[in-house]
Amino acid sequence: MSTVPSDLRYAKSHEWLKSDPDGSVTVGITDYAQASLGDITYVQLPKVGAVLKQAGAFGVVESVKAASDVYAPVGGTVLSVNTALDRAPETLNRDPYGDGWILKLKPSDPAEVGALLDAAAYEKATA
Repeated sequence: MSTVPSDLRYAKSHEWLKSDPDGSVTVGITDYAQASLGDITYVQLPKVGAVLKQAGAFGVVESVKAASDVYAPVGGTVLSVNTALDRAPETLNRDPYGDGWILKLKPSDPAEVGALLDAAAYEKATA
């Protein structure tokens, strides 16, 4: 059974989003996604300043089992990326909702955040 924090929003493609007080959002992959991938060995991060489209691929997570695209749950401009994942990609396995965050972005349309799944809907979608 995977962990699904109730204070986050979720995309059907298994990314989570946390709204930050300054209007930006933090994005990562869910516990379900990291468990499905297995031991993560590499994370391809986007460049700071990149403009992402909602549901567009922005990076890749590679594991011993597979490589999987990572999709933007909302569109926006990348403010920062978690460069610690370059040295320790396994952080996504160990702490997907904390130290394993992937990027922070400024949403281009804040309404997209509200359209994402809440925890109950995401749990139902992955059941």
